[in-house]
Amino acid sequence: MEKEPLLMLPGPVPVPERVRLAMARQAINHRSAEFGAVYADCVRCLAPAFGTENRIVIISGSGTAGMEAAVANFGRGRKIACLVNGKFGERLFDISKRYGEPIALASAWGTPLPLEALAESLEEGAEVVTLVHNETSAGILNPAREVGRLCRRHDALLIMDGITSIGGDVVEADRWGVDVAIVGSQKCLAAPAGLAAVSVSERAMERIADDRPYYLDLAAYLKNANKDPMETPYTPAVPLFLALREACLLIEEEGIEHRIMRHQRLAQAVRVAVAAWGLSLFPSIDGQHGYSNTVTAVRIPEATTDGELRGLVKRLGVIIAGGQDHLKGQIFRVGHMGAVGAPELLATLGALQAAMGRLGCRLDGDGVAAAADHLA
Repeated sequence: MEKEPLLMLPGPVPVPERVRLAMARQAINHRSAEFGAVYADCVRCLAPAFGTENRIVIISGSGTAGMEAAVANFGRGRKIACLVNGKFGERLFDISKRYGEPIALASAWGTPLPLEALAESLEEGAEVVTLVHNETSAGILNPAREVGRLCRRHDALLIMDGITSIGGDVVEADRWGVDVAIVGSQKCLAAPAGLAAVSVSERAMERIADDRPYYLDLAAYLKNANKDPMETPYTPAVPLFLALREACLLIEEEGIEHRIMRHQRLAQAVRVAVAAWGLSLFPSIDGQHGYSNTVTAVRIPEATTDGELRGLVKRLGVIIAGGQDHLKGQIFRVGHMGAVGAPELLATLGALQAAMGRLGCRLDGDGVAAAADHLA
């Protein structure tokens, strides 16, 4: 019998059976008390992962829908400072070009953000800042706390893409001064793709644009979420809500602190393996930036190519990611987010080590053993 491949990507991730089975039922009325309870469970469980007491709404759309909702509702016609050191920072900049007056404050992918340039932009009147907390295209964790401090100093709104950090790493939206935070269902939450949850501060709502989009009008989502029972303004993807509730209940049962610690241990184990092999991590970090705890980006060994390496790993039953855009052929990326643990991670590292050995890559040591010792 052919087995399903193991997805070790920076999303989508393996979906637990309990979450999958939640979708295998008859349709329910999305204007019913039953659906309202589902929505309420999702919001209750997500709040600790966001680190917020702000209101949270759920949109039937991917994380990019959440990004566009944030910019369209709070950036329209405003000066927007877009921090960019990877693909998803660039995406926020591209979205911002459709709604406001953005400037890209960019550094090379996987290198520290230009925080001094941000301070200057805020001094010059930037009203909104966009930030990708965890830039999976380069495997770098950006300093949301410091960015939030700068925004508060200049009374600017902060929109934070937490799509691949919320539910898998420390996120303290309220403490950091994040006005709008976004997460996608298929990342650290380990639910199917197709939903975006967005938290919104009262401060942001005081500045919401008058000319808002129709489907992505966050004022409409907040108004309907305030009903009893909770509702969405338009027909939601009900099966995905049912799945998300189960995923969120699993997070609640595990405990967000334990879940974050699990993600951190897995990330550290991958970095231990990479060091044992003698390979190089891709991002360049400093005292404010760090390595991602949900995906690890590694430079491809000179003896092989992206196609050869990931192709052989796939034949061994594991799917990992390559580089995006100009990083294609330069790095491979191992996702370690969601509901995965030591068995999945060690299987992935074993497939990688076997593939590199077969392709003639020179490895300094046994990365699988080093990772196993770390996880034991």
